[in-house]
Amino acid sequence: MNESYESYRAVDLEIRACSASPYELVLVLFDGLLDELSRVRGHIEAKRFELKGQSLEKCMNIINGLNSTLDYENGGEVVAGLSRLYDYCLHRLVEVSVSLSLSGLDEVVHLLVQIREGWEGVHAARA
Repeated sequence: MNESYESYRAVDLEIRACSASPYELVLVLFDGLLDELSRVRGHIEAKRFELKGQSLEKCMNIINGLNSTLDYENGGEVVAGLSRLYDYCLHRLVEVSVSLSLSGLDEVVHLLVQIREGWEGVHAARA
């Protein structure tokens, strides 16, 4: 059943990505990131440390991807601040990987939810 769900998620993600505007694509990435962070929590709680590491690696890759798409030339201080926030989240996730701190994980989730809401606001304002 888990394999079927993963197949469904992959197809759903592909469909969403193909039809998405740049803003919607960022939201899709955030949704995937937040889903994976939820899995990290489950892996830590269930002491599935190898899977925790794999999930954290996916999360870090998504954050690095989001950071790499920032427009540093035209974004000014907003982009610089956002980049620092992404870097902070990466740093905290490295700490979570070692300490298994759920409060550290919650902090990262809280920050990323706020950033996602900001992107959602930008998308709504442009629509």
